[in-house]
Amino acid sequence: MLLPVWTRQDVESRILAGEILVVRHGLVHRIPQKWLAAHPGGALAILHFVGRDASEEMDAYHSDSTLERMKYYAVARVQVPWVPLLPPVMSGWMRKTGPGGNLTWFREADAVNLPDAALSQVLLVKSEAAVANAPSLSTIQPPPTTLSPVVQQRHIIAYRALHERIKQAGLYDTPFISGYGPEIFRYTLLAAISAAAYFFSYFFISAVFIGLLWHQLSFTAHDLGHCGVTHNWSWDRLLGILVADFLGGISIGWWVDNHNIHHLVTNHPSHDPDIQHIPFFAISTAFLSNLYSSYYKRVMRFDSAAALFLSFQHRLFYVVMSLARFNLYANSYSFLLMRSRRAWHWYVEVGALLSFWSWYGALVYGIGNWTAALVYVLVSHVVASPLHVQIVLSHFSRSTADLGPHESFPHRQLRTTTDVVCPPSLAFVHGGLHLQVTHHLFPRLPRHNLLAASKMVKEYAKEQGLEYAEFGFVKGNEEVRGVLREVARQVSIVKMVADAEVRDAARAIQ
Repeated sequence: MLLPVWTRQDVESRILAGEILVVRHGLVHRIPQKWLAAHPGGALAILHFVGRDASEEMDAYHSDSTLERMKYYAVARVQVPWVPLLPPVMSGWMRKTGPGGNLTWFREADAVNLPDAALSQVLLVKSEAAVANAPSLSTIQPPPTTLSPVVQQRHIIAYRALHERIKQAGLYDTPFISGYGPEIFRYTLLAAISAAAYFFSYFFISAVFIGLLWHQLSFTAHDLGHCGVTHNWSWDRLLGILVADFLGGISIGWWVDNHNIHHLVTNHPSHDPDIQHIPFFAISTAFLSNLYSSYYKRVMRFDSAAALFLSFQHRLFYVVMSLARFNLYANSYSFLLMRSRRAWHWYVEVGALLSFWSWYGALVYGIGNWTAALVYVLVSHVVASPLHVQIVLSHFSRSTADLGPHESFPHRQLRTTTDVVCPPSLAFVHGGLHLQVTHHLFPRLPRHNLLAASKMVKEYAKEQGLEYAEFGFVKGNEEVRGVLREVARQVSIVKMVADAEVRDAARAIQ
């Protein structure tokens, strides 16, 4: 059936009427409202691309069979290259169920452009005043951009050719024996040493090795969350629940929901949950403006507590990172508790998490000494913490500027991500995920094939005149702490100005 051709005005009016429309390779896909809650990648993964061309993102995140099924949701054709609109969610608008049970527009936050920010930068702050009850045409018009549409299109065409080369090279084939064989042996060895040490009452050693096991298992859980192992969603989710929930106590469902958004809007202060760590960390002075998080649905307040912690965040960095696993528990369980739509995997996850706390709780209780038990818990969690340091190295020192919906997928990923260079003999410590640039460009690519793919990506970056950032582990730590130190300095200046204003006001009253 020949699909009708829609004008830009057709798309605009339908989006303002509440339709969820996404463009892919010149086809307009209408996403049913009920699919938002069921989407394995989370609702926001779709909403961030309403009115935009999501061809590269959709192709990178979905299997060929899933992409084939998407054709049934195509309702029209549009002119290509498509000039993007600003998704309503990026300007603070969401569709929610109103008092009468009908879906209606709801304004969560106000869109602002902070002083000294790029013209294309759209950030969110909490909406306080009475506003219109629906977005307008001006709401979904993107701000001015300094990016060249011709150059961005050139990046896209070259990226598509690169993606095809990677497919033809067989790099989507999972190396089960050569890749996961040694890893399964490593996991078994770590678990066996921990169990043996526990049996002979060497509890400190046991805690160290269970922490090392959690650290290593996280890499496989990551692969499964991206459907990068069997490439079948159901099997990868079941295995993910086994590895992440049952063995590690972390919800794979929460991680996928959170991590996909991070990949799609990398380093965006209002939308990327992976850089939203107020009151403990802020990697941009934009966070000093009480920004609103579209993911967490709350204001990230720059209050007195935040000002205190942020003023020496570069010194707190390793302390907070060492305890980060406890935050993962909190995020996991709050996510599961708030899920209104509970599919089969929700129940399997809850059962797996209860089982985790049963076996891990039995280990801790079996020590018989509460002081030693507390040490066991802390050591096992702290030993797993280098993973959290590694994760932030790839992004905390990179750009947090929002260049708007005109920016191409490859340009955004290369601009906001960096690799951590390490010798091949130590690659297992990073789980192969030190090659974050390539992973962000091809998230479903099996982790063990990232090295081969990264060589092609470097060629692509050089040809396109794009930066391929990379640094060593020590240098990366220095870069991240340098960013934290600079924001801490800005916080100190803000505090001094505020204190001076208070003193002046007090003197004026006297």
